[in-house]
Amino acid sequence: MSPLPWPRRKQAPAPADDANTSAKPVPAAAGEAAEPGPRRVKATAPGSTAAGNNIIGSATGPHSRVTYVAEQHVHSAPGHEVVWPVEVGPVPELATAFQPRAVVREGVDAARASGEGVVLTQVFSGGGGVGKSQLAAAYAGQALAEGAELVVWATAGDEAQIVAQYARAAARVGVPGADGKDLEADARAFCGWLATTSRRWLVVLDDVTDPVVVEPWWPVSRTGTGWVLATTRLRDARLTGGGRRRVDIGVYTPEEAAAYLHTRLADEGMEHLVDERAGQLAEALGYLPLALGHAAAHMINEDLSCTAYLALFQGEETRLEEILPASADAEGYGRQVTATLLLALDAAQRADGNGLVVPVLRLAALLDPAGHPHTLWATEPVLTYLTGHRTETPTEQAQQGPAPRPAVTAGQARAALRLLHRYALLTCDTRAEPRAVRIHALTARAARETTPAGHHAELAVTAADGLLEVWPDPDQPHPDLAAALRTNSEALSTHARQHLWHPEGHPLLFRAGNSLIDAGLPSAATDYWQQMTNDSTHFLGPEHSDTYATRHTLAMSYWQAGRTQEAINLNEQVLADRVRILGPHHPDTLTTRHNLATSYWQAGRTQEAINLQHQVLADRERILGAEHPDTLTTRHNLATSYWQAGRTQEAIALEEQVLADCERTLGPEHPNTVLVRETLSGWRGSGSVSGQ
Repeated sequence: MSPLPWPRRKQAPAPADDANTSAKPVPAAAGEAAEPGPRRVKATAPGSTAAGNNIIGSATGPHSRVTYVAEQHVHSAPGHEVVWPVEVGPVPELATAFQPRAVVREGVDAARASGEGVVLTQVFSGGGGVGKSQLAAAYAGQALAEGAELVVWATAGDEAQIVAQYARAAARVGVPGADGKDLEADARAFCGWLATTSRRWLVVLDDVTDPVVVEPWWPVSRTGTGWVLATTRLRDARLTGGGRRRVDIGVYTPEEAAAYLHTRLADEGMEHLVDERAGQLAEALGYLPLALGHAAAHMINEDLSCTAYLALFQGEETRLEEILPASADAEGYGRQVTATLLLALDAAQRADGNGLVVPVLRLAALLDPAGHPHTLWATEPVLTYLTGHRTETPTEQAQQGPAPRPAVTAGQARAALRLLHRYALLTCDTRAEPRAVRIHALTARAARETTPAGHHAELAVTAADGLLEVWPDPDQPHPDLAAALRTNSEALSTHARQHLWHPEGHPLLFRAGNSLIDAGLPSAATDYWQQMTNDSTHFLGPEHSDTYATRHTLAMSYWQAGRTQEAINLNEQVLADRVRILGPHHPDTLTTRHNLATSYWQAGRTQEAINLQHQVLADRERILGAEHPDTLTTRHNLATSYWQAGRTQEAIALEEQVLADCERTLGPEHPNTVLVRETLSGWRGSGSVSGQ
């Protein structure tokens, strides 16, 4: 770790701290304790709490303490001498294999160094399990090692906790007037002492949950010798400003995660558990320090390699409480992982005036953790779902009888997203479109596992309907948006596949697969449509129309991938089935025949392709019309076959007709129109034309 950039102590008139040649203390300035210059080994310890005090310690472990204080009195022995340095806390122990987080520390140190002569408070903002308190503990320990004379660790969940700890600190350092009879008065006296003392101090406010409650208790240092470090899950503007800067604490980097796993397992003599899947395991855990700690302990307990644990983690039926169990809480966090990840949800609900944060979080948990479009939350399916699943707000709970529930607006949905953002349950940043809304994979998993089973189907269909509504057609002009929508469709299908195949395949599944073909990703498209064929056969049966549709599109992806004979074989099978079930002139049958002709063309069987395309064109003109997009596609393909057969003039004449029809019906900028125009331009510029 880099040295703490402690500000240079300012000179004050007759400071007690500088009387280092005399045992007699110099009288203290008003509001400041008399501080003896030389350090003494002997000291009279401050008195203990008075009889009858009610102090209930939390069972949440050293990294997340909550203490409830009632009728507490802190007594100090009058005239006692202070042995410096003083630690009031205690400061939590660092976790095994603690990672110093070099990049984050650079940001903290830079922020602090910019506060010349004034206190600077960094607010470590981050979700559950990212290691905020651990990093603060590392700073506290380092401060003591490098000469800080006072370190105070105060759990900042509510005002009573802060007041009690400040009063205890006042007694420990002998603040004048702090007699233990009035905790709040003692705490205020302590803040006054911090402001004027020339001793070097650090106050840590751990786990701030309410900026309004904490604001009066932010210490200041007019001498420039002290500073404050706070941790919080909140991303709230009220925590910044006034000399305070937020430093975002995220998950480990891949390198830090790897170093943690290696060090943790090696310290237990279990290096053999680290194998080639260690990096994949860290990625699956989202590089979350809390999860990595539980996973490593579970691996040690059960003698599981990274490969074995990863297989367990990815099991569809495995729950977080099984793979990150309480028995693996080696660092004393004191909570089950799911509870830690969703710890801020109760607070977010209390701050939510519309009752939307729970259904919003549940819906977001079904999508890609890497992000989905913010526009999803303005779609009709999503707003309808939110309207029907709003939870009861505190105001509504206090009312007698049910209150009318108006339709949820896009603005209210956005407000719920921002509230969840403030409580670090997800990230909502419209600058990151089309992946504006992101959620940690383990937080999403915790939300899914705590969602009642009866909600799963409706949530899945709502998400699918919403994604389909924001999906542009065509999507090729929007490659980033198309890619984001595809990954979100994949995530949704992974988490709720069975709900998207009842009573039939959801259109989103087909749209996502066609997008892969349109994007020119034949390998990915082939894998996708093979899975689609398997799913449709499993859920709907081999003779369902959706199953034929998936097989048909799988053949198309074979064709695009250059697997021509496989495309021909599958198309011929699908064509025979469709003729038998739907008839020879059904639009779906014509589509399969059209694609079979295309496969013939690709295989060099040009005349067979031309013969089949003539049949399809005649049927499509009669059934769909001469200017239907499918008819235009068949006419374009026929022109291409003419060109391949050397019938150049016929090809150009037919393509000119196709271009005119496309410009009139689809528009000059439609991808199909552009393709036909480019094809025709290439043919006209070819030397083959002059040879005809």
